[in-house]
Amino acid sequence: MRISYPEENRKEGETLIYLEHSDILLFDKDRLEDIQVLKGNVCFRHDDALMYCDSAYFYEKENSLDAFSNVRIIQGDTLFIYGDVLYYDGNTSLARLRNNVRMENRSSVLTTDSLNYDRRFDVGYYFNGGKLTDQLNELVSEWGYYYPSTNIATFRYKVVMTNPNFVMTSDTLHYNTKTEIADIVGPTDIIYDQETHIYSEKGWYDTRREYSELLDNSYIEHQDTKRLTGDSILYDKPSGFAWAFQNVELADTLKDVSLFGHYGYYNEITKIGLATDSAMMIEYSSADTLYLHADTLFLSPDSTFNVIEAYHNVRFFRNDVQGVADSMAYTSRDSVLHMLYDPIVWSDKQQITGDTIRAYSYGEGVSLVHVINSAFACQMCDSVHFNQISGKEMFAHISDDTLRLVEVKGNTESIYYPIDEADGEYIGQNKTQSSYLTAYFKNGDLDRMVLFPSPTGNLFPMDKIKEEMLYFPGFSWQVQYRPNKKEDIFLSFDRNINKGEEKKTRRRSSNKKQKE
Repeated sequence: MRISYPEENRKEGETLIYLEHSDILLFDKDRLEDIQVLKGNVCFRHDDALMYCDSAYFYEKENSLDAFSNVRIIQGDTLFIYGDVLYYDGNTSLARLRNNVRMENRSSVLTTDSLNYDRRFDVGYYFNGGKLTDQLNELVSEWGYYYPSTNIATFRYKVVMTNPNFVMTSDTLHYNTKTEIADIVGPTDIIYDQETHIYSEKGWYDTRREYSELLDNSYIEHQDTKRLTGDSILYDKPSGFAWAFQNVELADTLKDVSLFGHYGYYNEITKIGLATDSAMMIEYSSADTLYLHADTLFLSPDSTFNVIEAYHNVRFFRNDVQGVADSMAYTSRDSVLHMLYDPIVWSDKQQITGDTIRAYSYGEGVSLVHVINSAFACQMCDSVHFNQISGKEMFAHISDDTLRLVEVKGNTESIYYPIDEADGEYIGQNKTQSSYLTAYFKNGDLDRMVLFPSPTGNLFPMDKIKEEMLYFPGFSWQVQYRPNKKEDIFLSFDRNINKGEEKKTRRRSSNKKQKE
């Protein structure tokens, strides 16, 4: 039975609803004017959509209908909508379904108690809570839009996506049921139970491949207390690999140490990380913070502890100790800095060099500096004269940010300028040799030395000291490389210079000043 709709009352784009079938049709103009009552196997057609129900009211003039019981809408061969009640307006192509509503689009199913489906724009939306499921994920929210033709869904308010491997919560989320990719457009948390916590405010997450790009205010936090942040992060969960770009920080929240840079990565399976491009390490487990810079910083595991390796142009600053080296390693197990290849350490007024230097931290600061092979310590007295100690191995003890004691073993030599307490002038140059030497410092200055066994030495008056007697071979005062504040660790220096030429130049300059 076809119901006509006056042509002159139709607006552009409006089409008629047709009654295709009904077991019973009732019409009472006196009691229900312009309403047709339909019962039994009712079927309507509007454009390419078929609507079925057990009973209905059909409003001829309004070109609309109310359908009840076993309601279903079939559109094409992919979209099916079910519910208990349907209110349909043929002029606007808006279907309002209520109670036990289910929209099926291929493998995606949307369930809710109240759904409005706008056929003109092919969008269904709910506003009192709903759930969308596909072959992989289940999403619930208080409010949502779903476009069956494009497979795009938008969710708002208390959004929860449940995946076999993780749970994603957000305030706003876009999701493609075909690609199974979620677009992050607001504060979002992704939780892998007892493994990983991901936070982002912008980006996308491929829920099948578990691969993502995270942008605004993003971080990845692992169960092993590592936390990776950056302006942008690429994360491949199956491989455990994450790459971060710009303003990168790889932090160990348990060990109180962080790596910074503008490029970095971390592998949660191997526990290996990297930071480069303005790379910096900050270690803040004690009251005195360590700042360290190198071209490249690596983080690797040592049992349950961290080893941080720094390569090339290493510079570090702490209030109690500063240093430079070509390469360095830091072990969180015992808070030790291992310095390699032309290392230099400064503490208070002293400069220490050697083949290998280890700085040990106990409590609130560096307490011991251990120099292995070619150990050399010097202290400036004036622009020409330096107290110097050399040997095979050296232990420098530091307390309250001040050098207190130096122990030297093996072929020890020293140059020391004792001062006359009466007039404050140099007594002369004390030059010694021994197997072992212990030097005591007072207020950062060399106070006295104990040499044993069988020490030898000479005291030369100041006017008898020749230029070649001023310095031991290999001496070089390199305070120009010393970081004096934390910002200095990023200063760039070329240390590949001829130290002999540098020494001669400095000596000529110093002798000129003396003559003047």
